[in-house]
Amino acid sequence: MEKGLLIILSGPSGVGKGTVRMEILKRKEINLFYSVSLTTRKMRPGEMDGREYYFVDDAEFQKNIENGNLLEWAGYVGHRYGTPKDKVEQMRRSGMNVLLEIDVTGAMQVFSNLKDDDGVVSIFLCPPSMEDLEKRIRGRGTESESTIKWRMERAEIEMNEEKHYQYVVTNDSVERAADEIVSIIKRRSAALNSK
Repeated sequence: MEKGLLIILSGPSGVGKGTVRMEILKRKEINLFYSVSLTTRKMRPGEMDGREYYFVDDAEFQKNIENGNLLEWAGYVGHRYGTPKDKVEQMRRSGMNVLLEIDVTGAMQVFSNLKDDDGVVSIFLCPPSMEDLEKRIRGRGTESESTIKWRMERAEIEMNEEKHYQYVVTNDSVERAADEIVSIIKRRSAALNSK
């Protein structure tokens, strides 16, 4: 059976990772599974364990860290979130390509944990310009001026990390960016399974 790829999609906050991901997931020909993270936060109404997240308590999350079962993890607003290695590997062994949409810090953890895995594909999604990114963030209409300033400062730092990725895709159009990413996945999947 063919082994699936592990696709890491990162980029600065506000670049449109979630929108591009949703477009990519519509493309059934690339056999894509969106990775579900572990979290210590409580389940919200309408959520289902194993669909939005795997909901665990702090002790269970800590056990996953100690057992080396998290490809990456981070704390955010008093809760912890992480990517379970066993679930990702299970999906890859079944032939699925697994997509992680994670921040740059998480991606660096995955790179160090899977440095010898030639089935890892890293894609950095960038804006056409920093002005365009600021316009997108402001266009949401949900952020205070201080939050926008903080996001833009963080984006400048994150943009410097693109050199660590195998591919850089500009999100000048959701459909075009998705087409480019799908093309990368098809090429790398064929290469991995021709060995």
